[in-house]
Amino acid sequence: RIVDDDVVDRSNLQRQIIHTDAAIGSAKVESARARLLALNPHIEVDAVAQRVTSANVDALMEGVDVVLDGSDNFPLRYLLNDACIKHARPLVYAAIERFDGQVGVFDAGRRRGQAPCYRCLFPEPPPEFAPNCAEAGVLGVLPGLAGVIQATEVLKLLLEIGQPLAGRLLRFDALGMRFAETRVPADPGCAVCAPGRAFPGYIDYAAFCAHRG
Repeated sequence: RIVDDDVVDRSNLQRQIIHTDAAIGSAKVESARARLLALNPHIEVDAVAQRVTSANVDALMEGVDVVLDGSDNFPLRYLLNDACIKHARPLVYAAIERFDGQVGVFDAGRRRGQAPCYRCLFPEPPPEFAPNCAEAGVLGVLPGLAGVIQATEVLKLLLEIGQPLAGRLLRFDALGMRFAETRVPADPGCAVCAPGRAFPGYIDYAAFCAHRG
């Protein structure tokens, strides 16, 4: 299931290589679906041309085993985190900016008190929204690098093999081609994933992020 309400723009093509020049102006989910089916016509792709919100996220989580976060904004990251805790699903997260990136797995929904959630790492958003790719720029190959690592983590989770990045944040500097790992413990006082804490419900995530600073 691929969810996105955006359309393909020429500026996307150097980093979102699932799309082609011929797809400019079409829905990203339909472009992605067509490209994936061209690669493998035996798969099923559920293309949902919607923005993920508190109103539809529960329905979008139905039948999903792992959530892969490819978003570029904080409100959606917090929403996906909370939904994954509510539905006990692992969240494979990545973020990139300019020449740097980071990837992690947040599995607190299934492993309360053992694995962290996104809020354990970032209890509150930064004082100002981080610039998106269009504003700050990003090395075109970086989404592919982060995406391959995310895909590897998804396969490990689905196949129950190896050691997923749960509790670890993998950071990389593409200019120096250096990788570093930071341990991320579960926060026993986390507002959403603390053991025994009932799910508090979804909030106004845009307001939550905008009011920082």
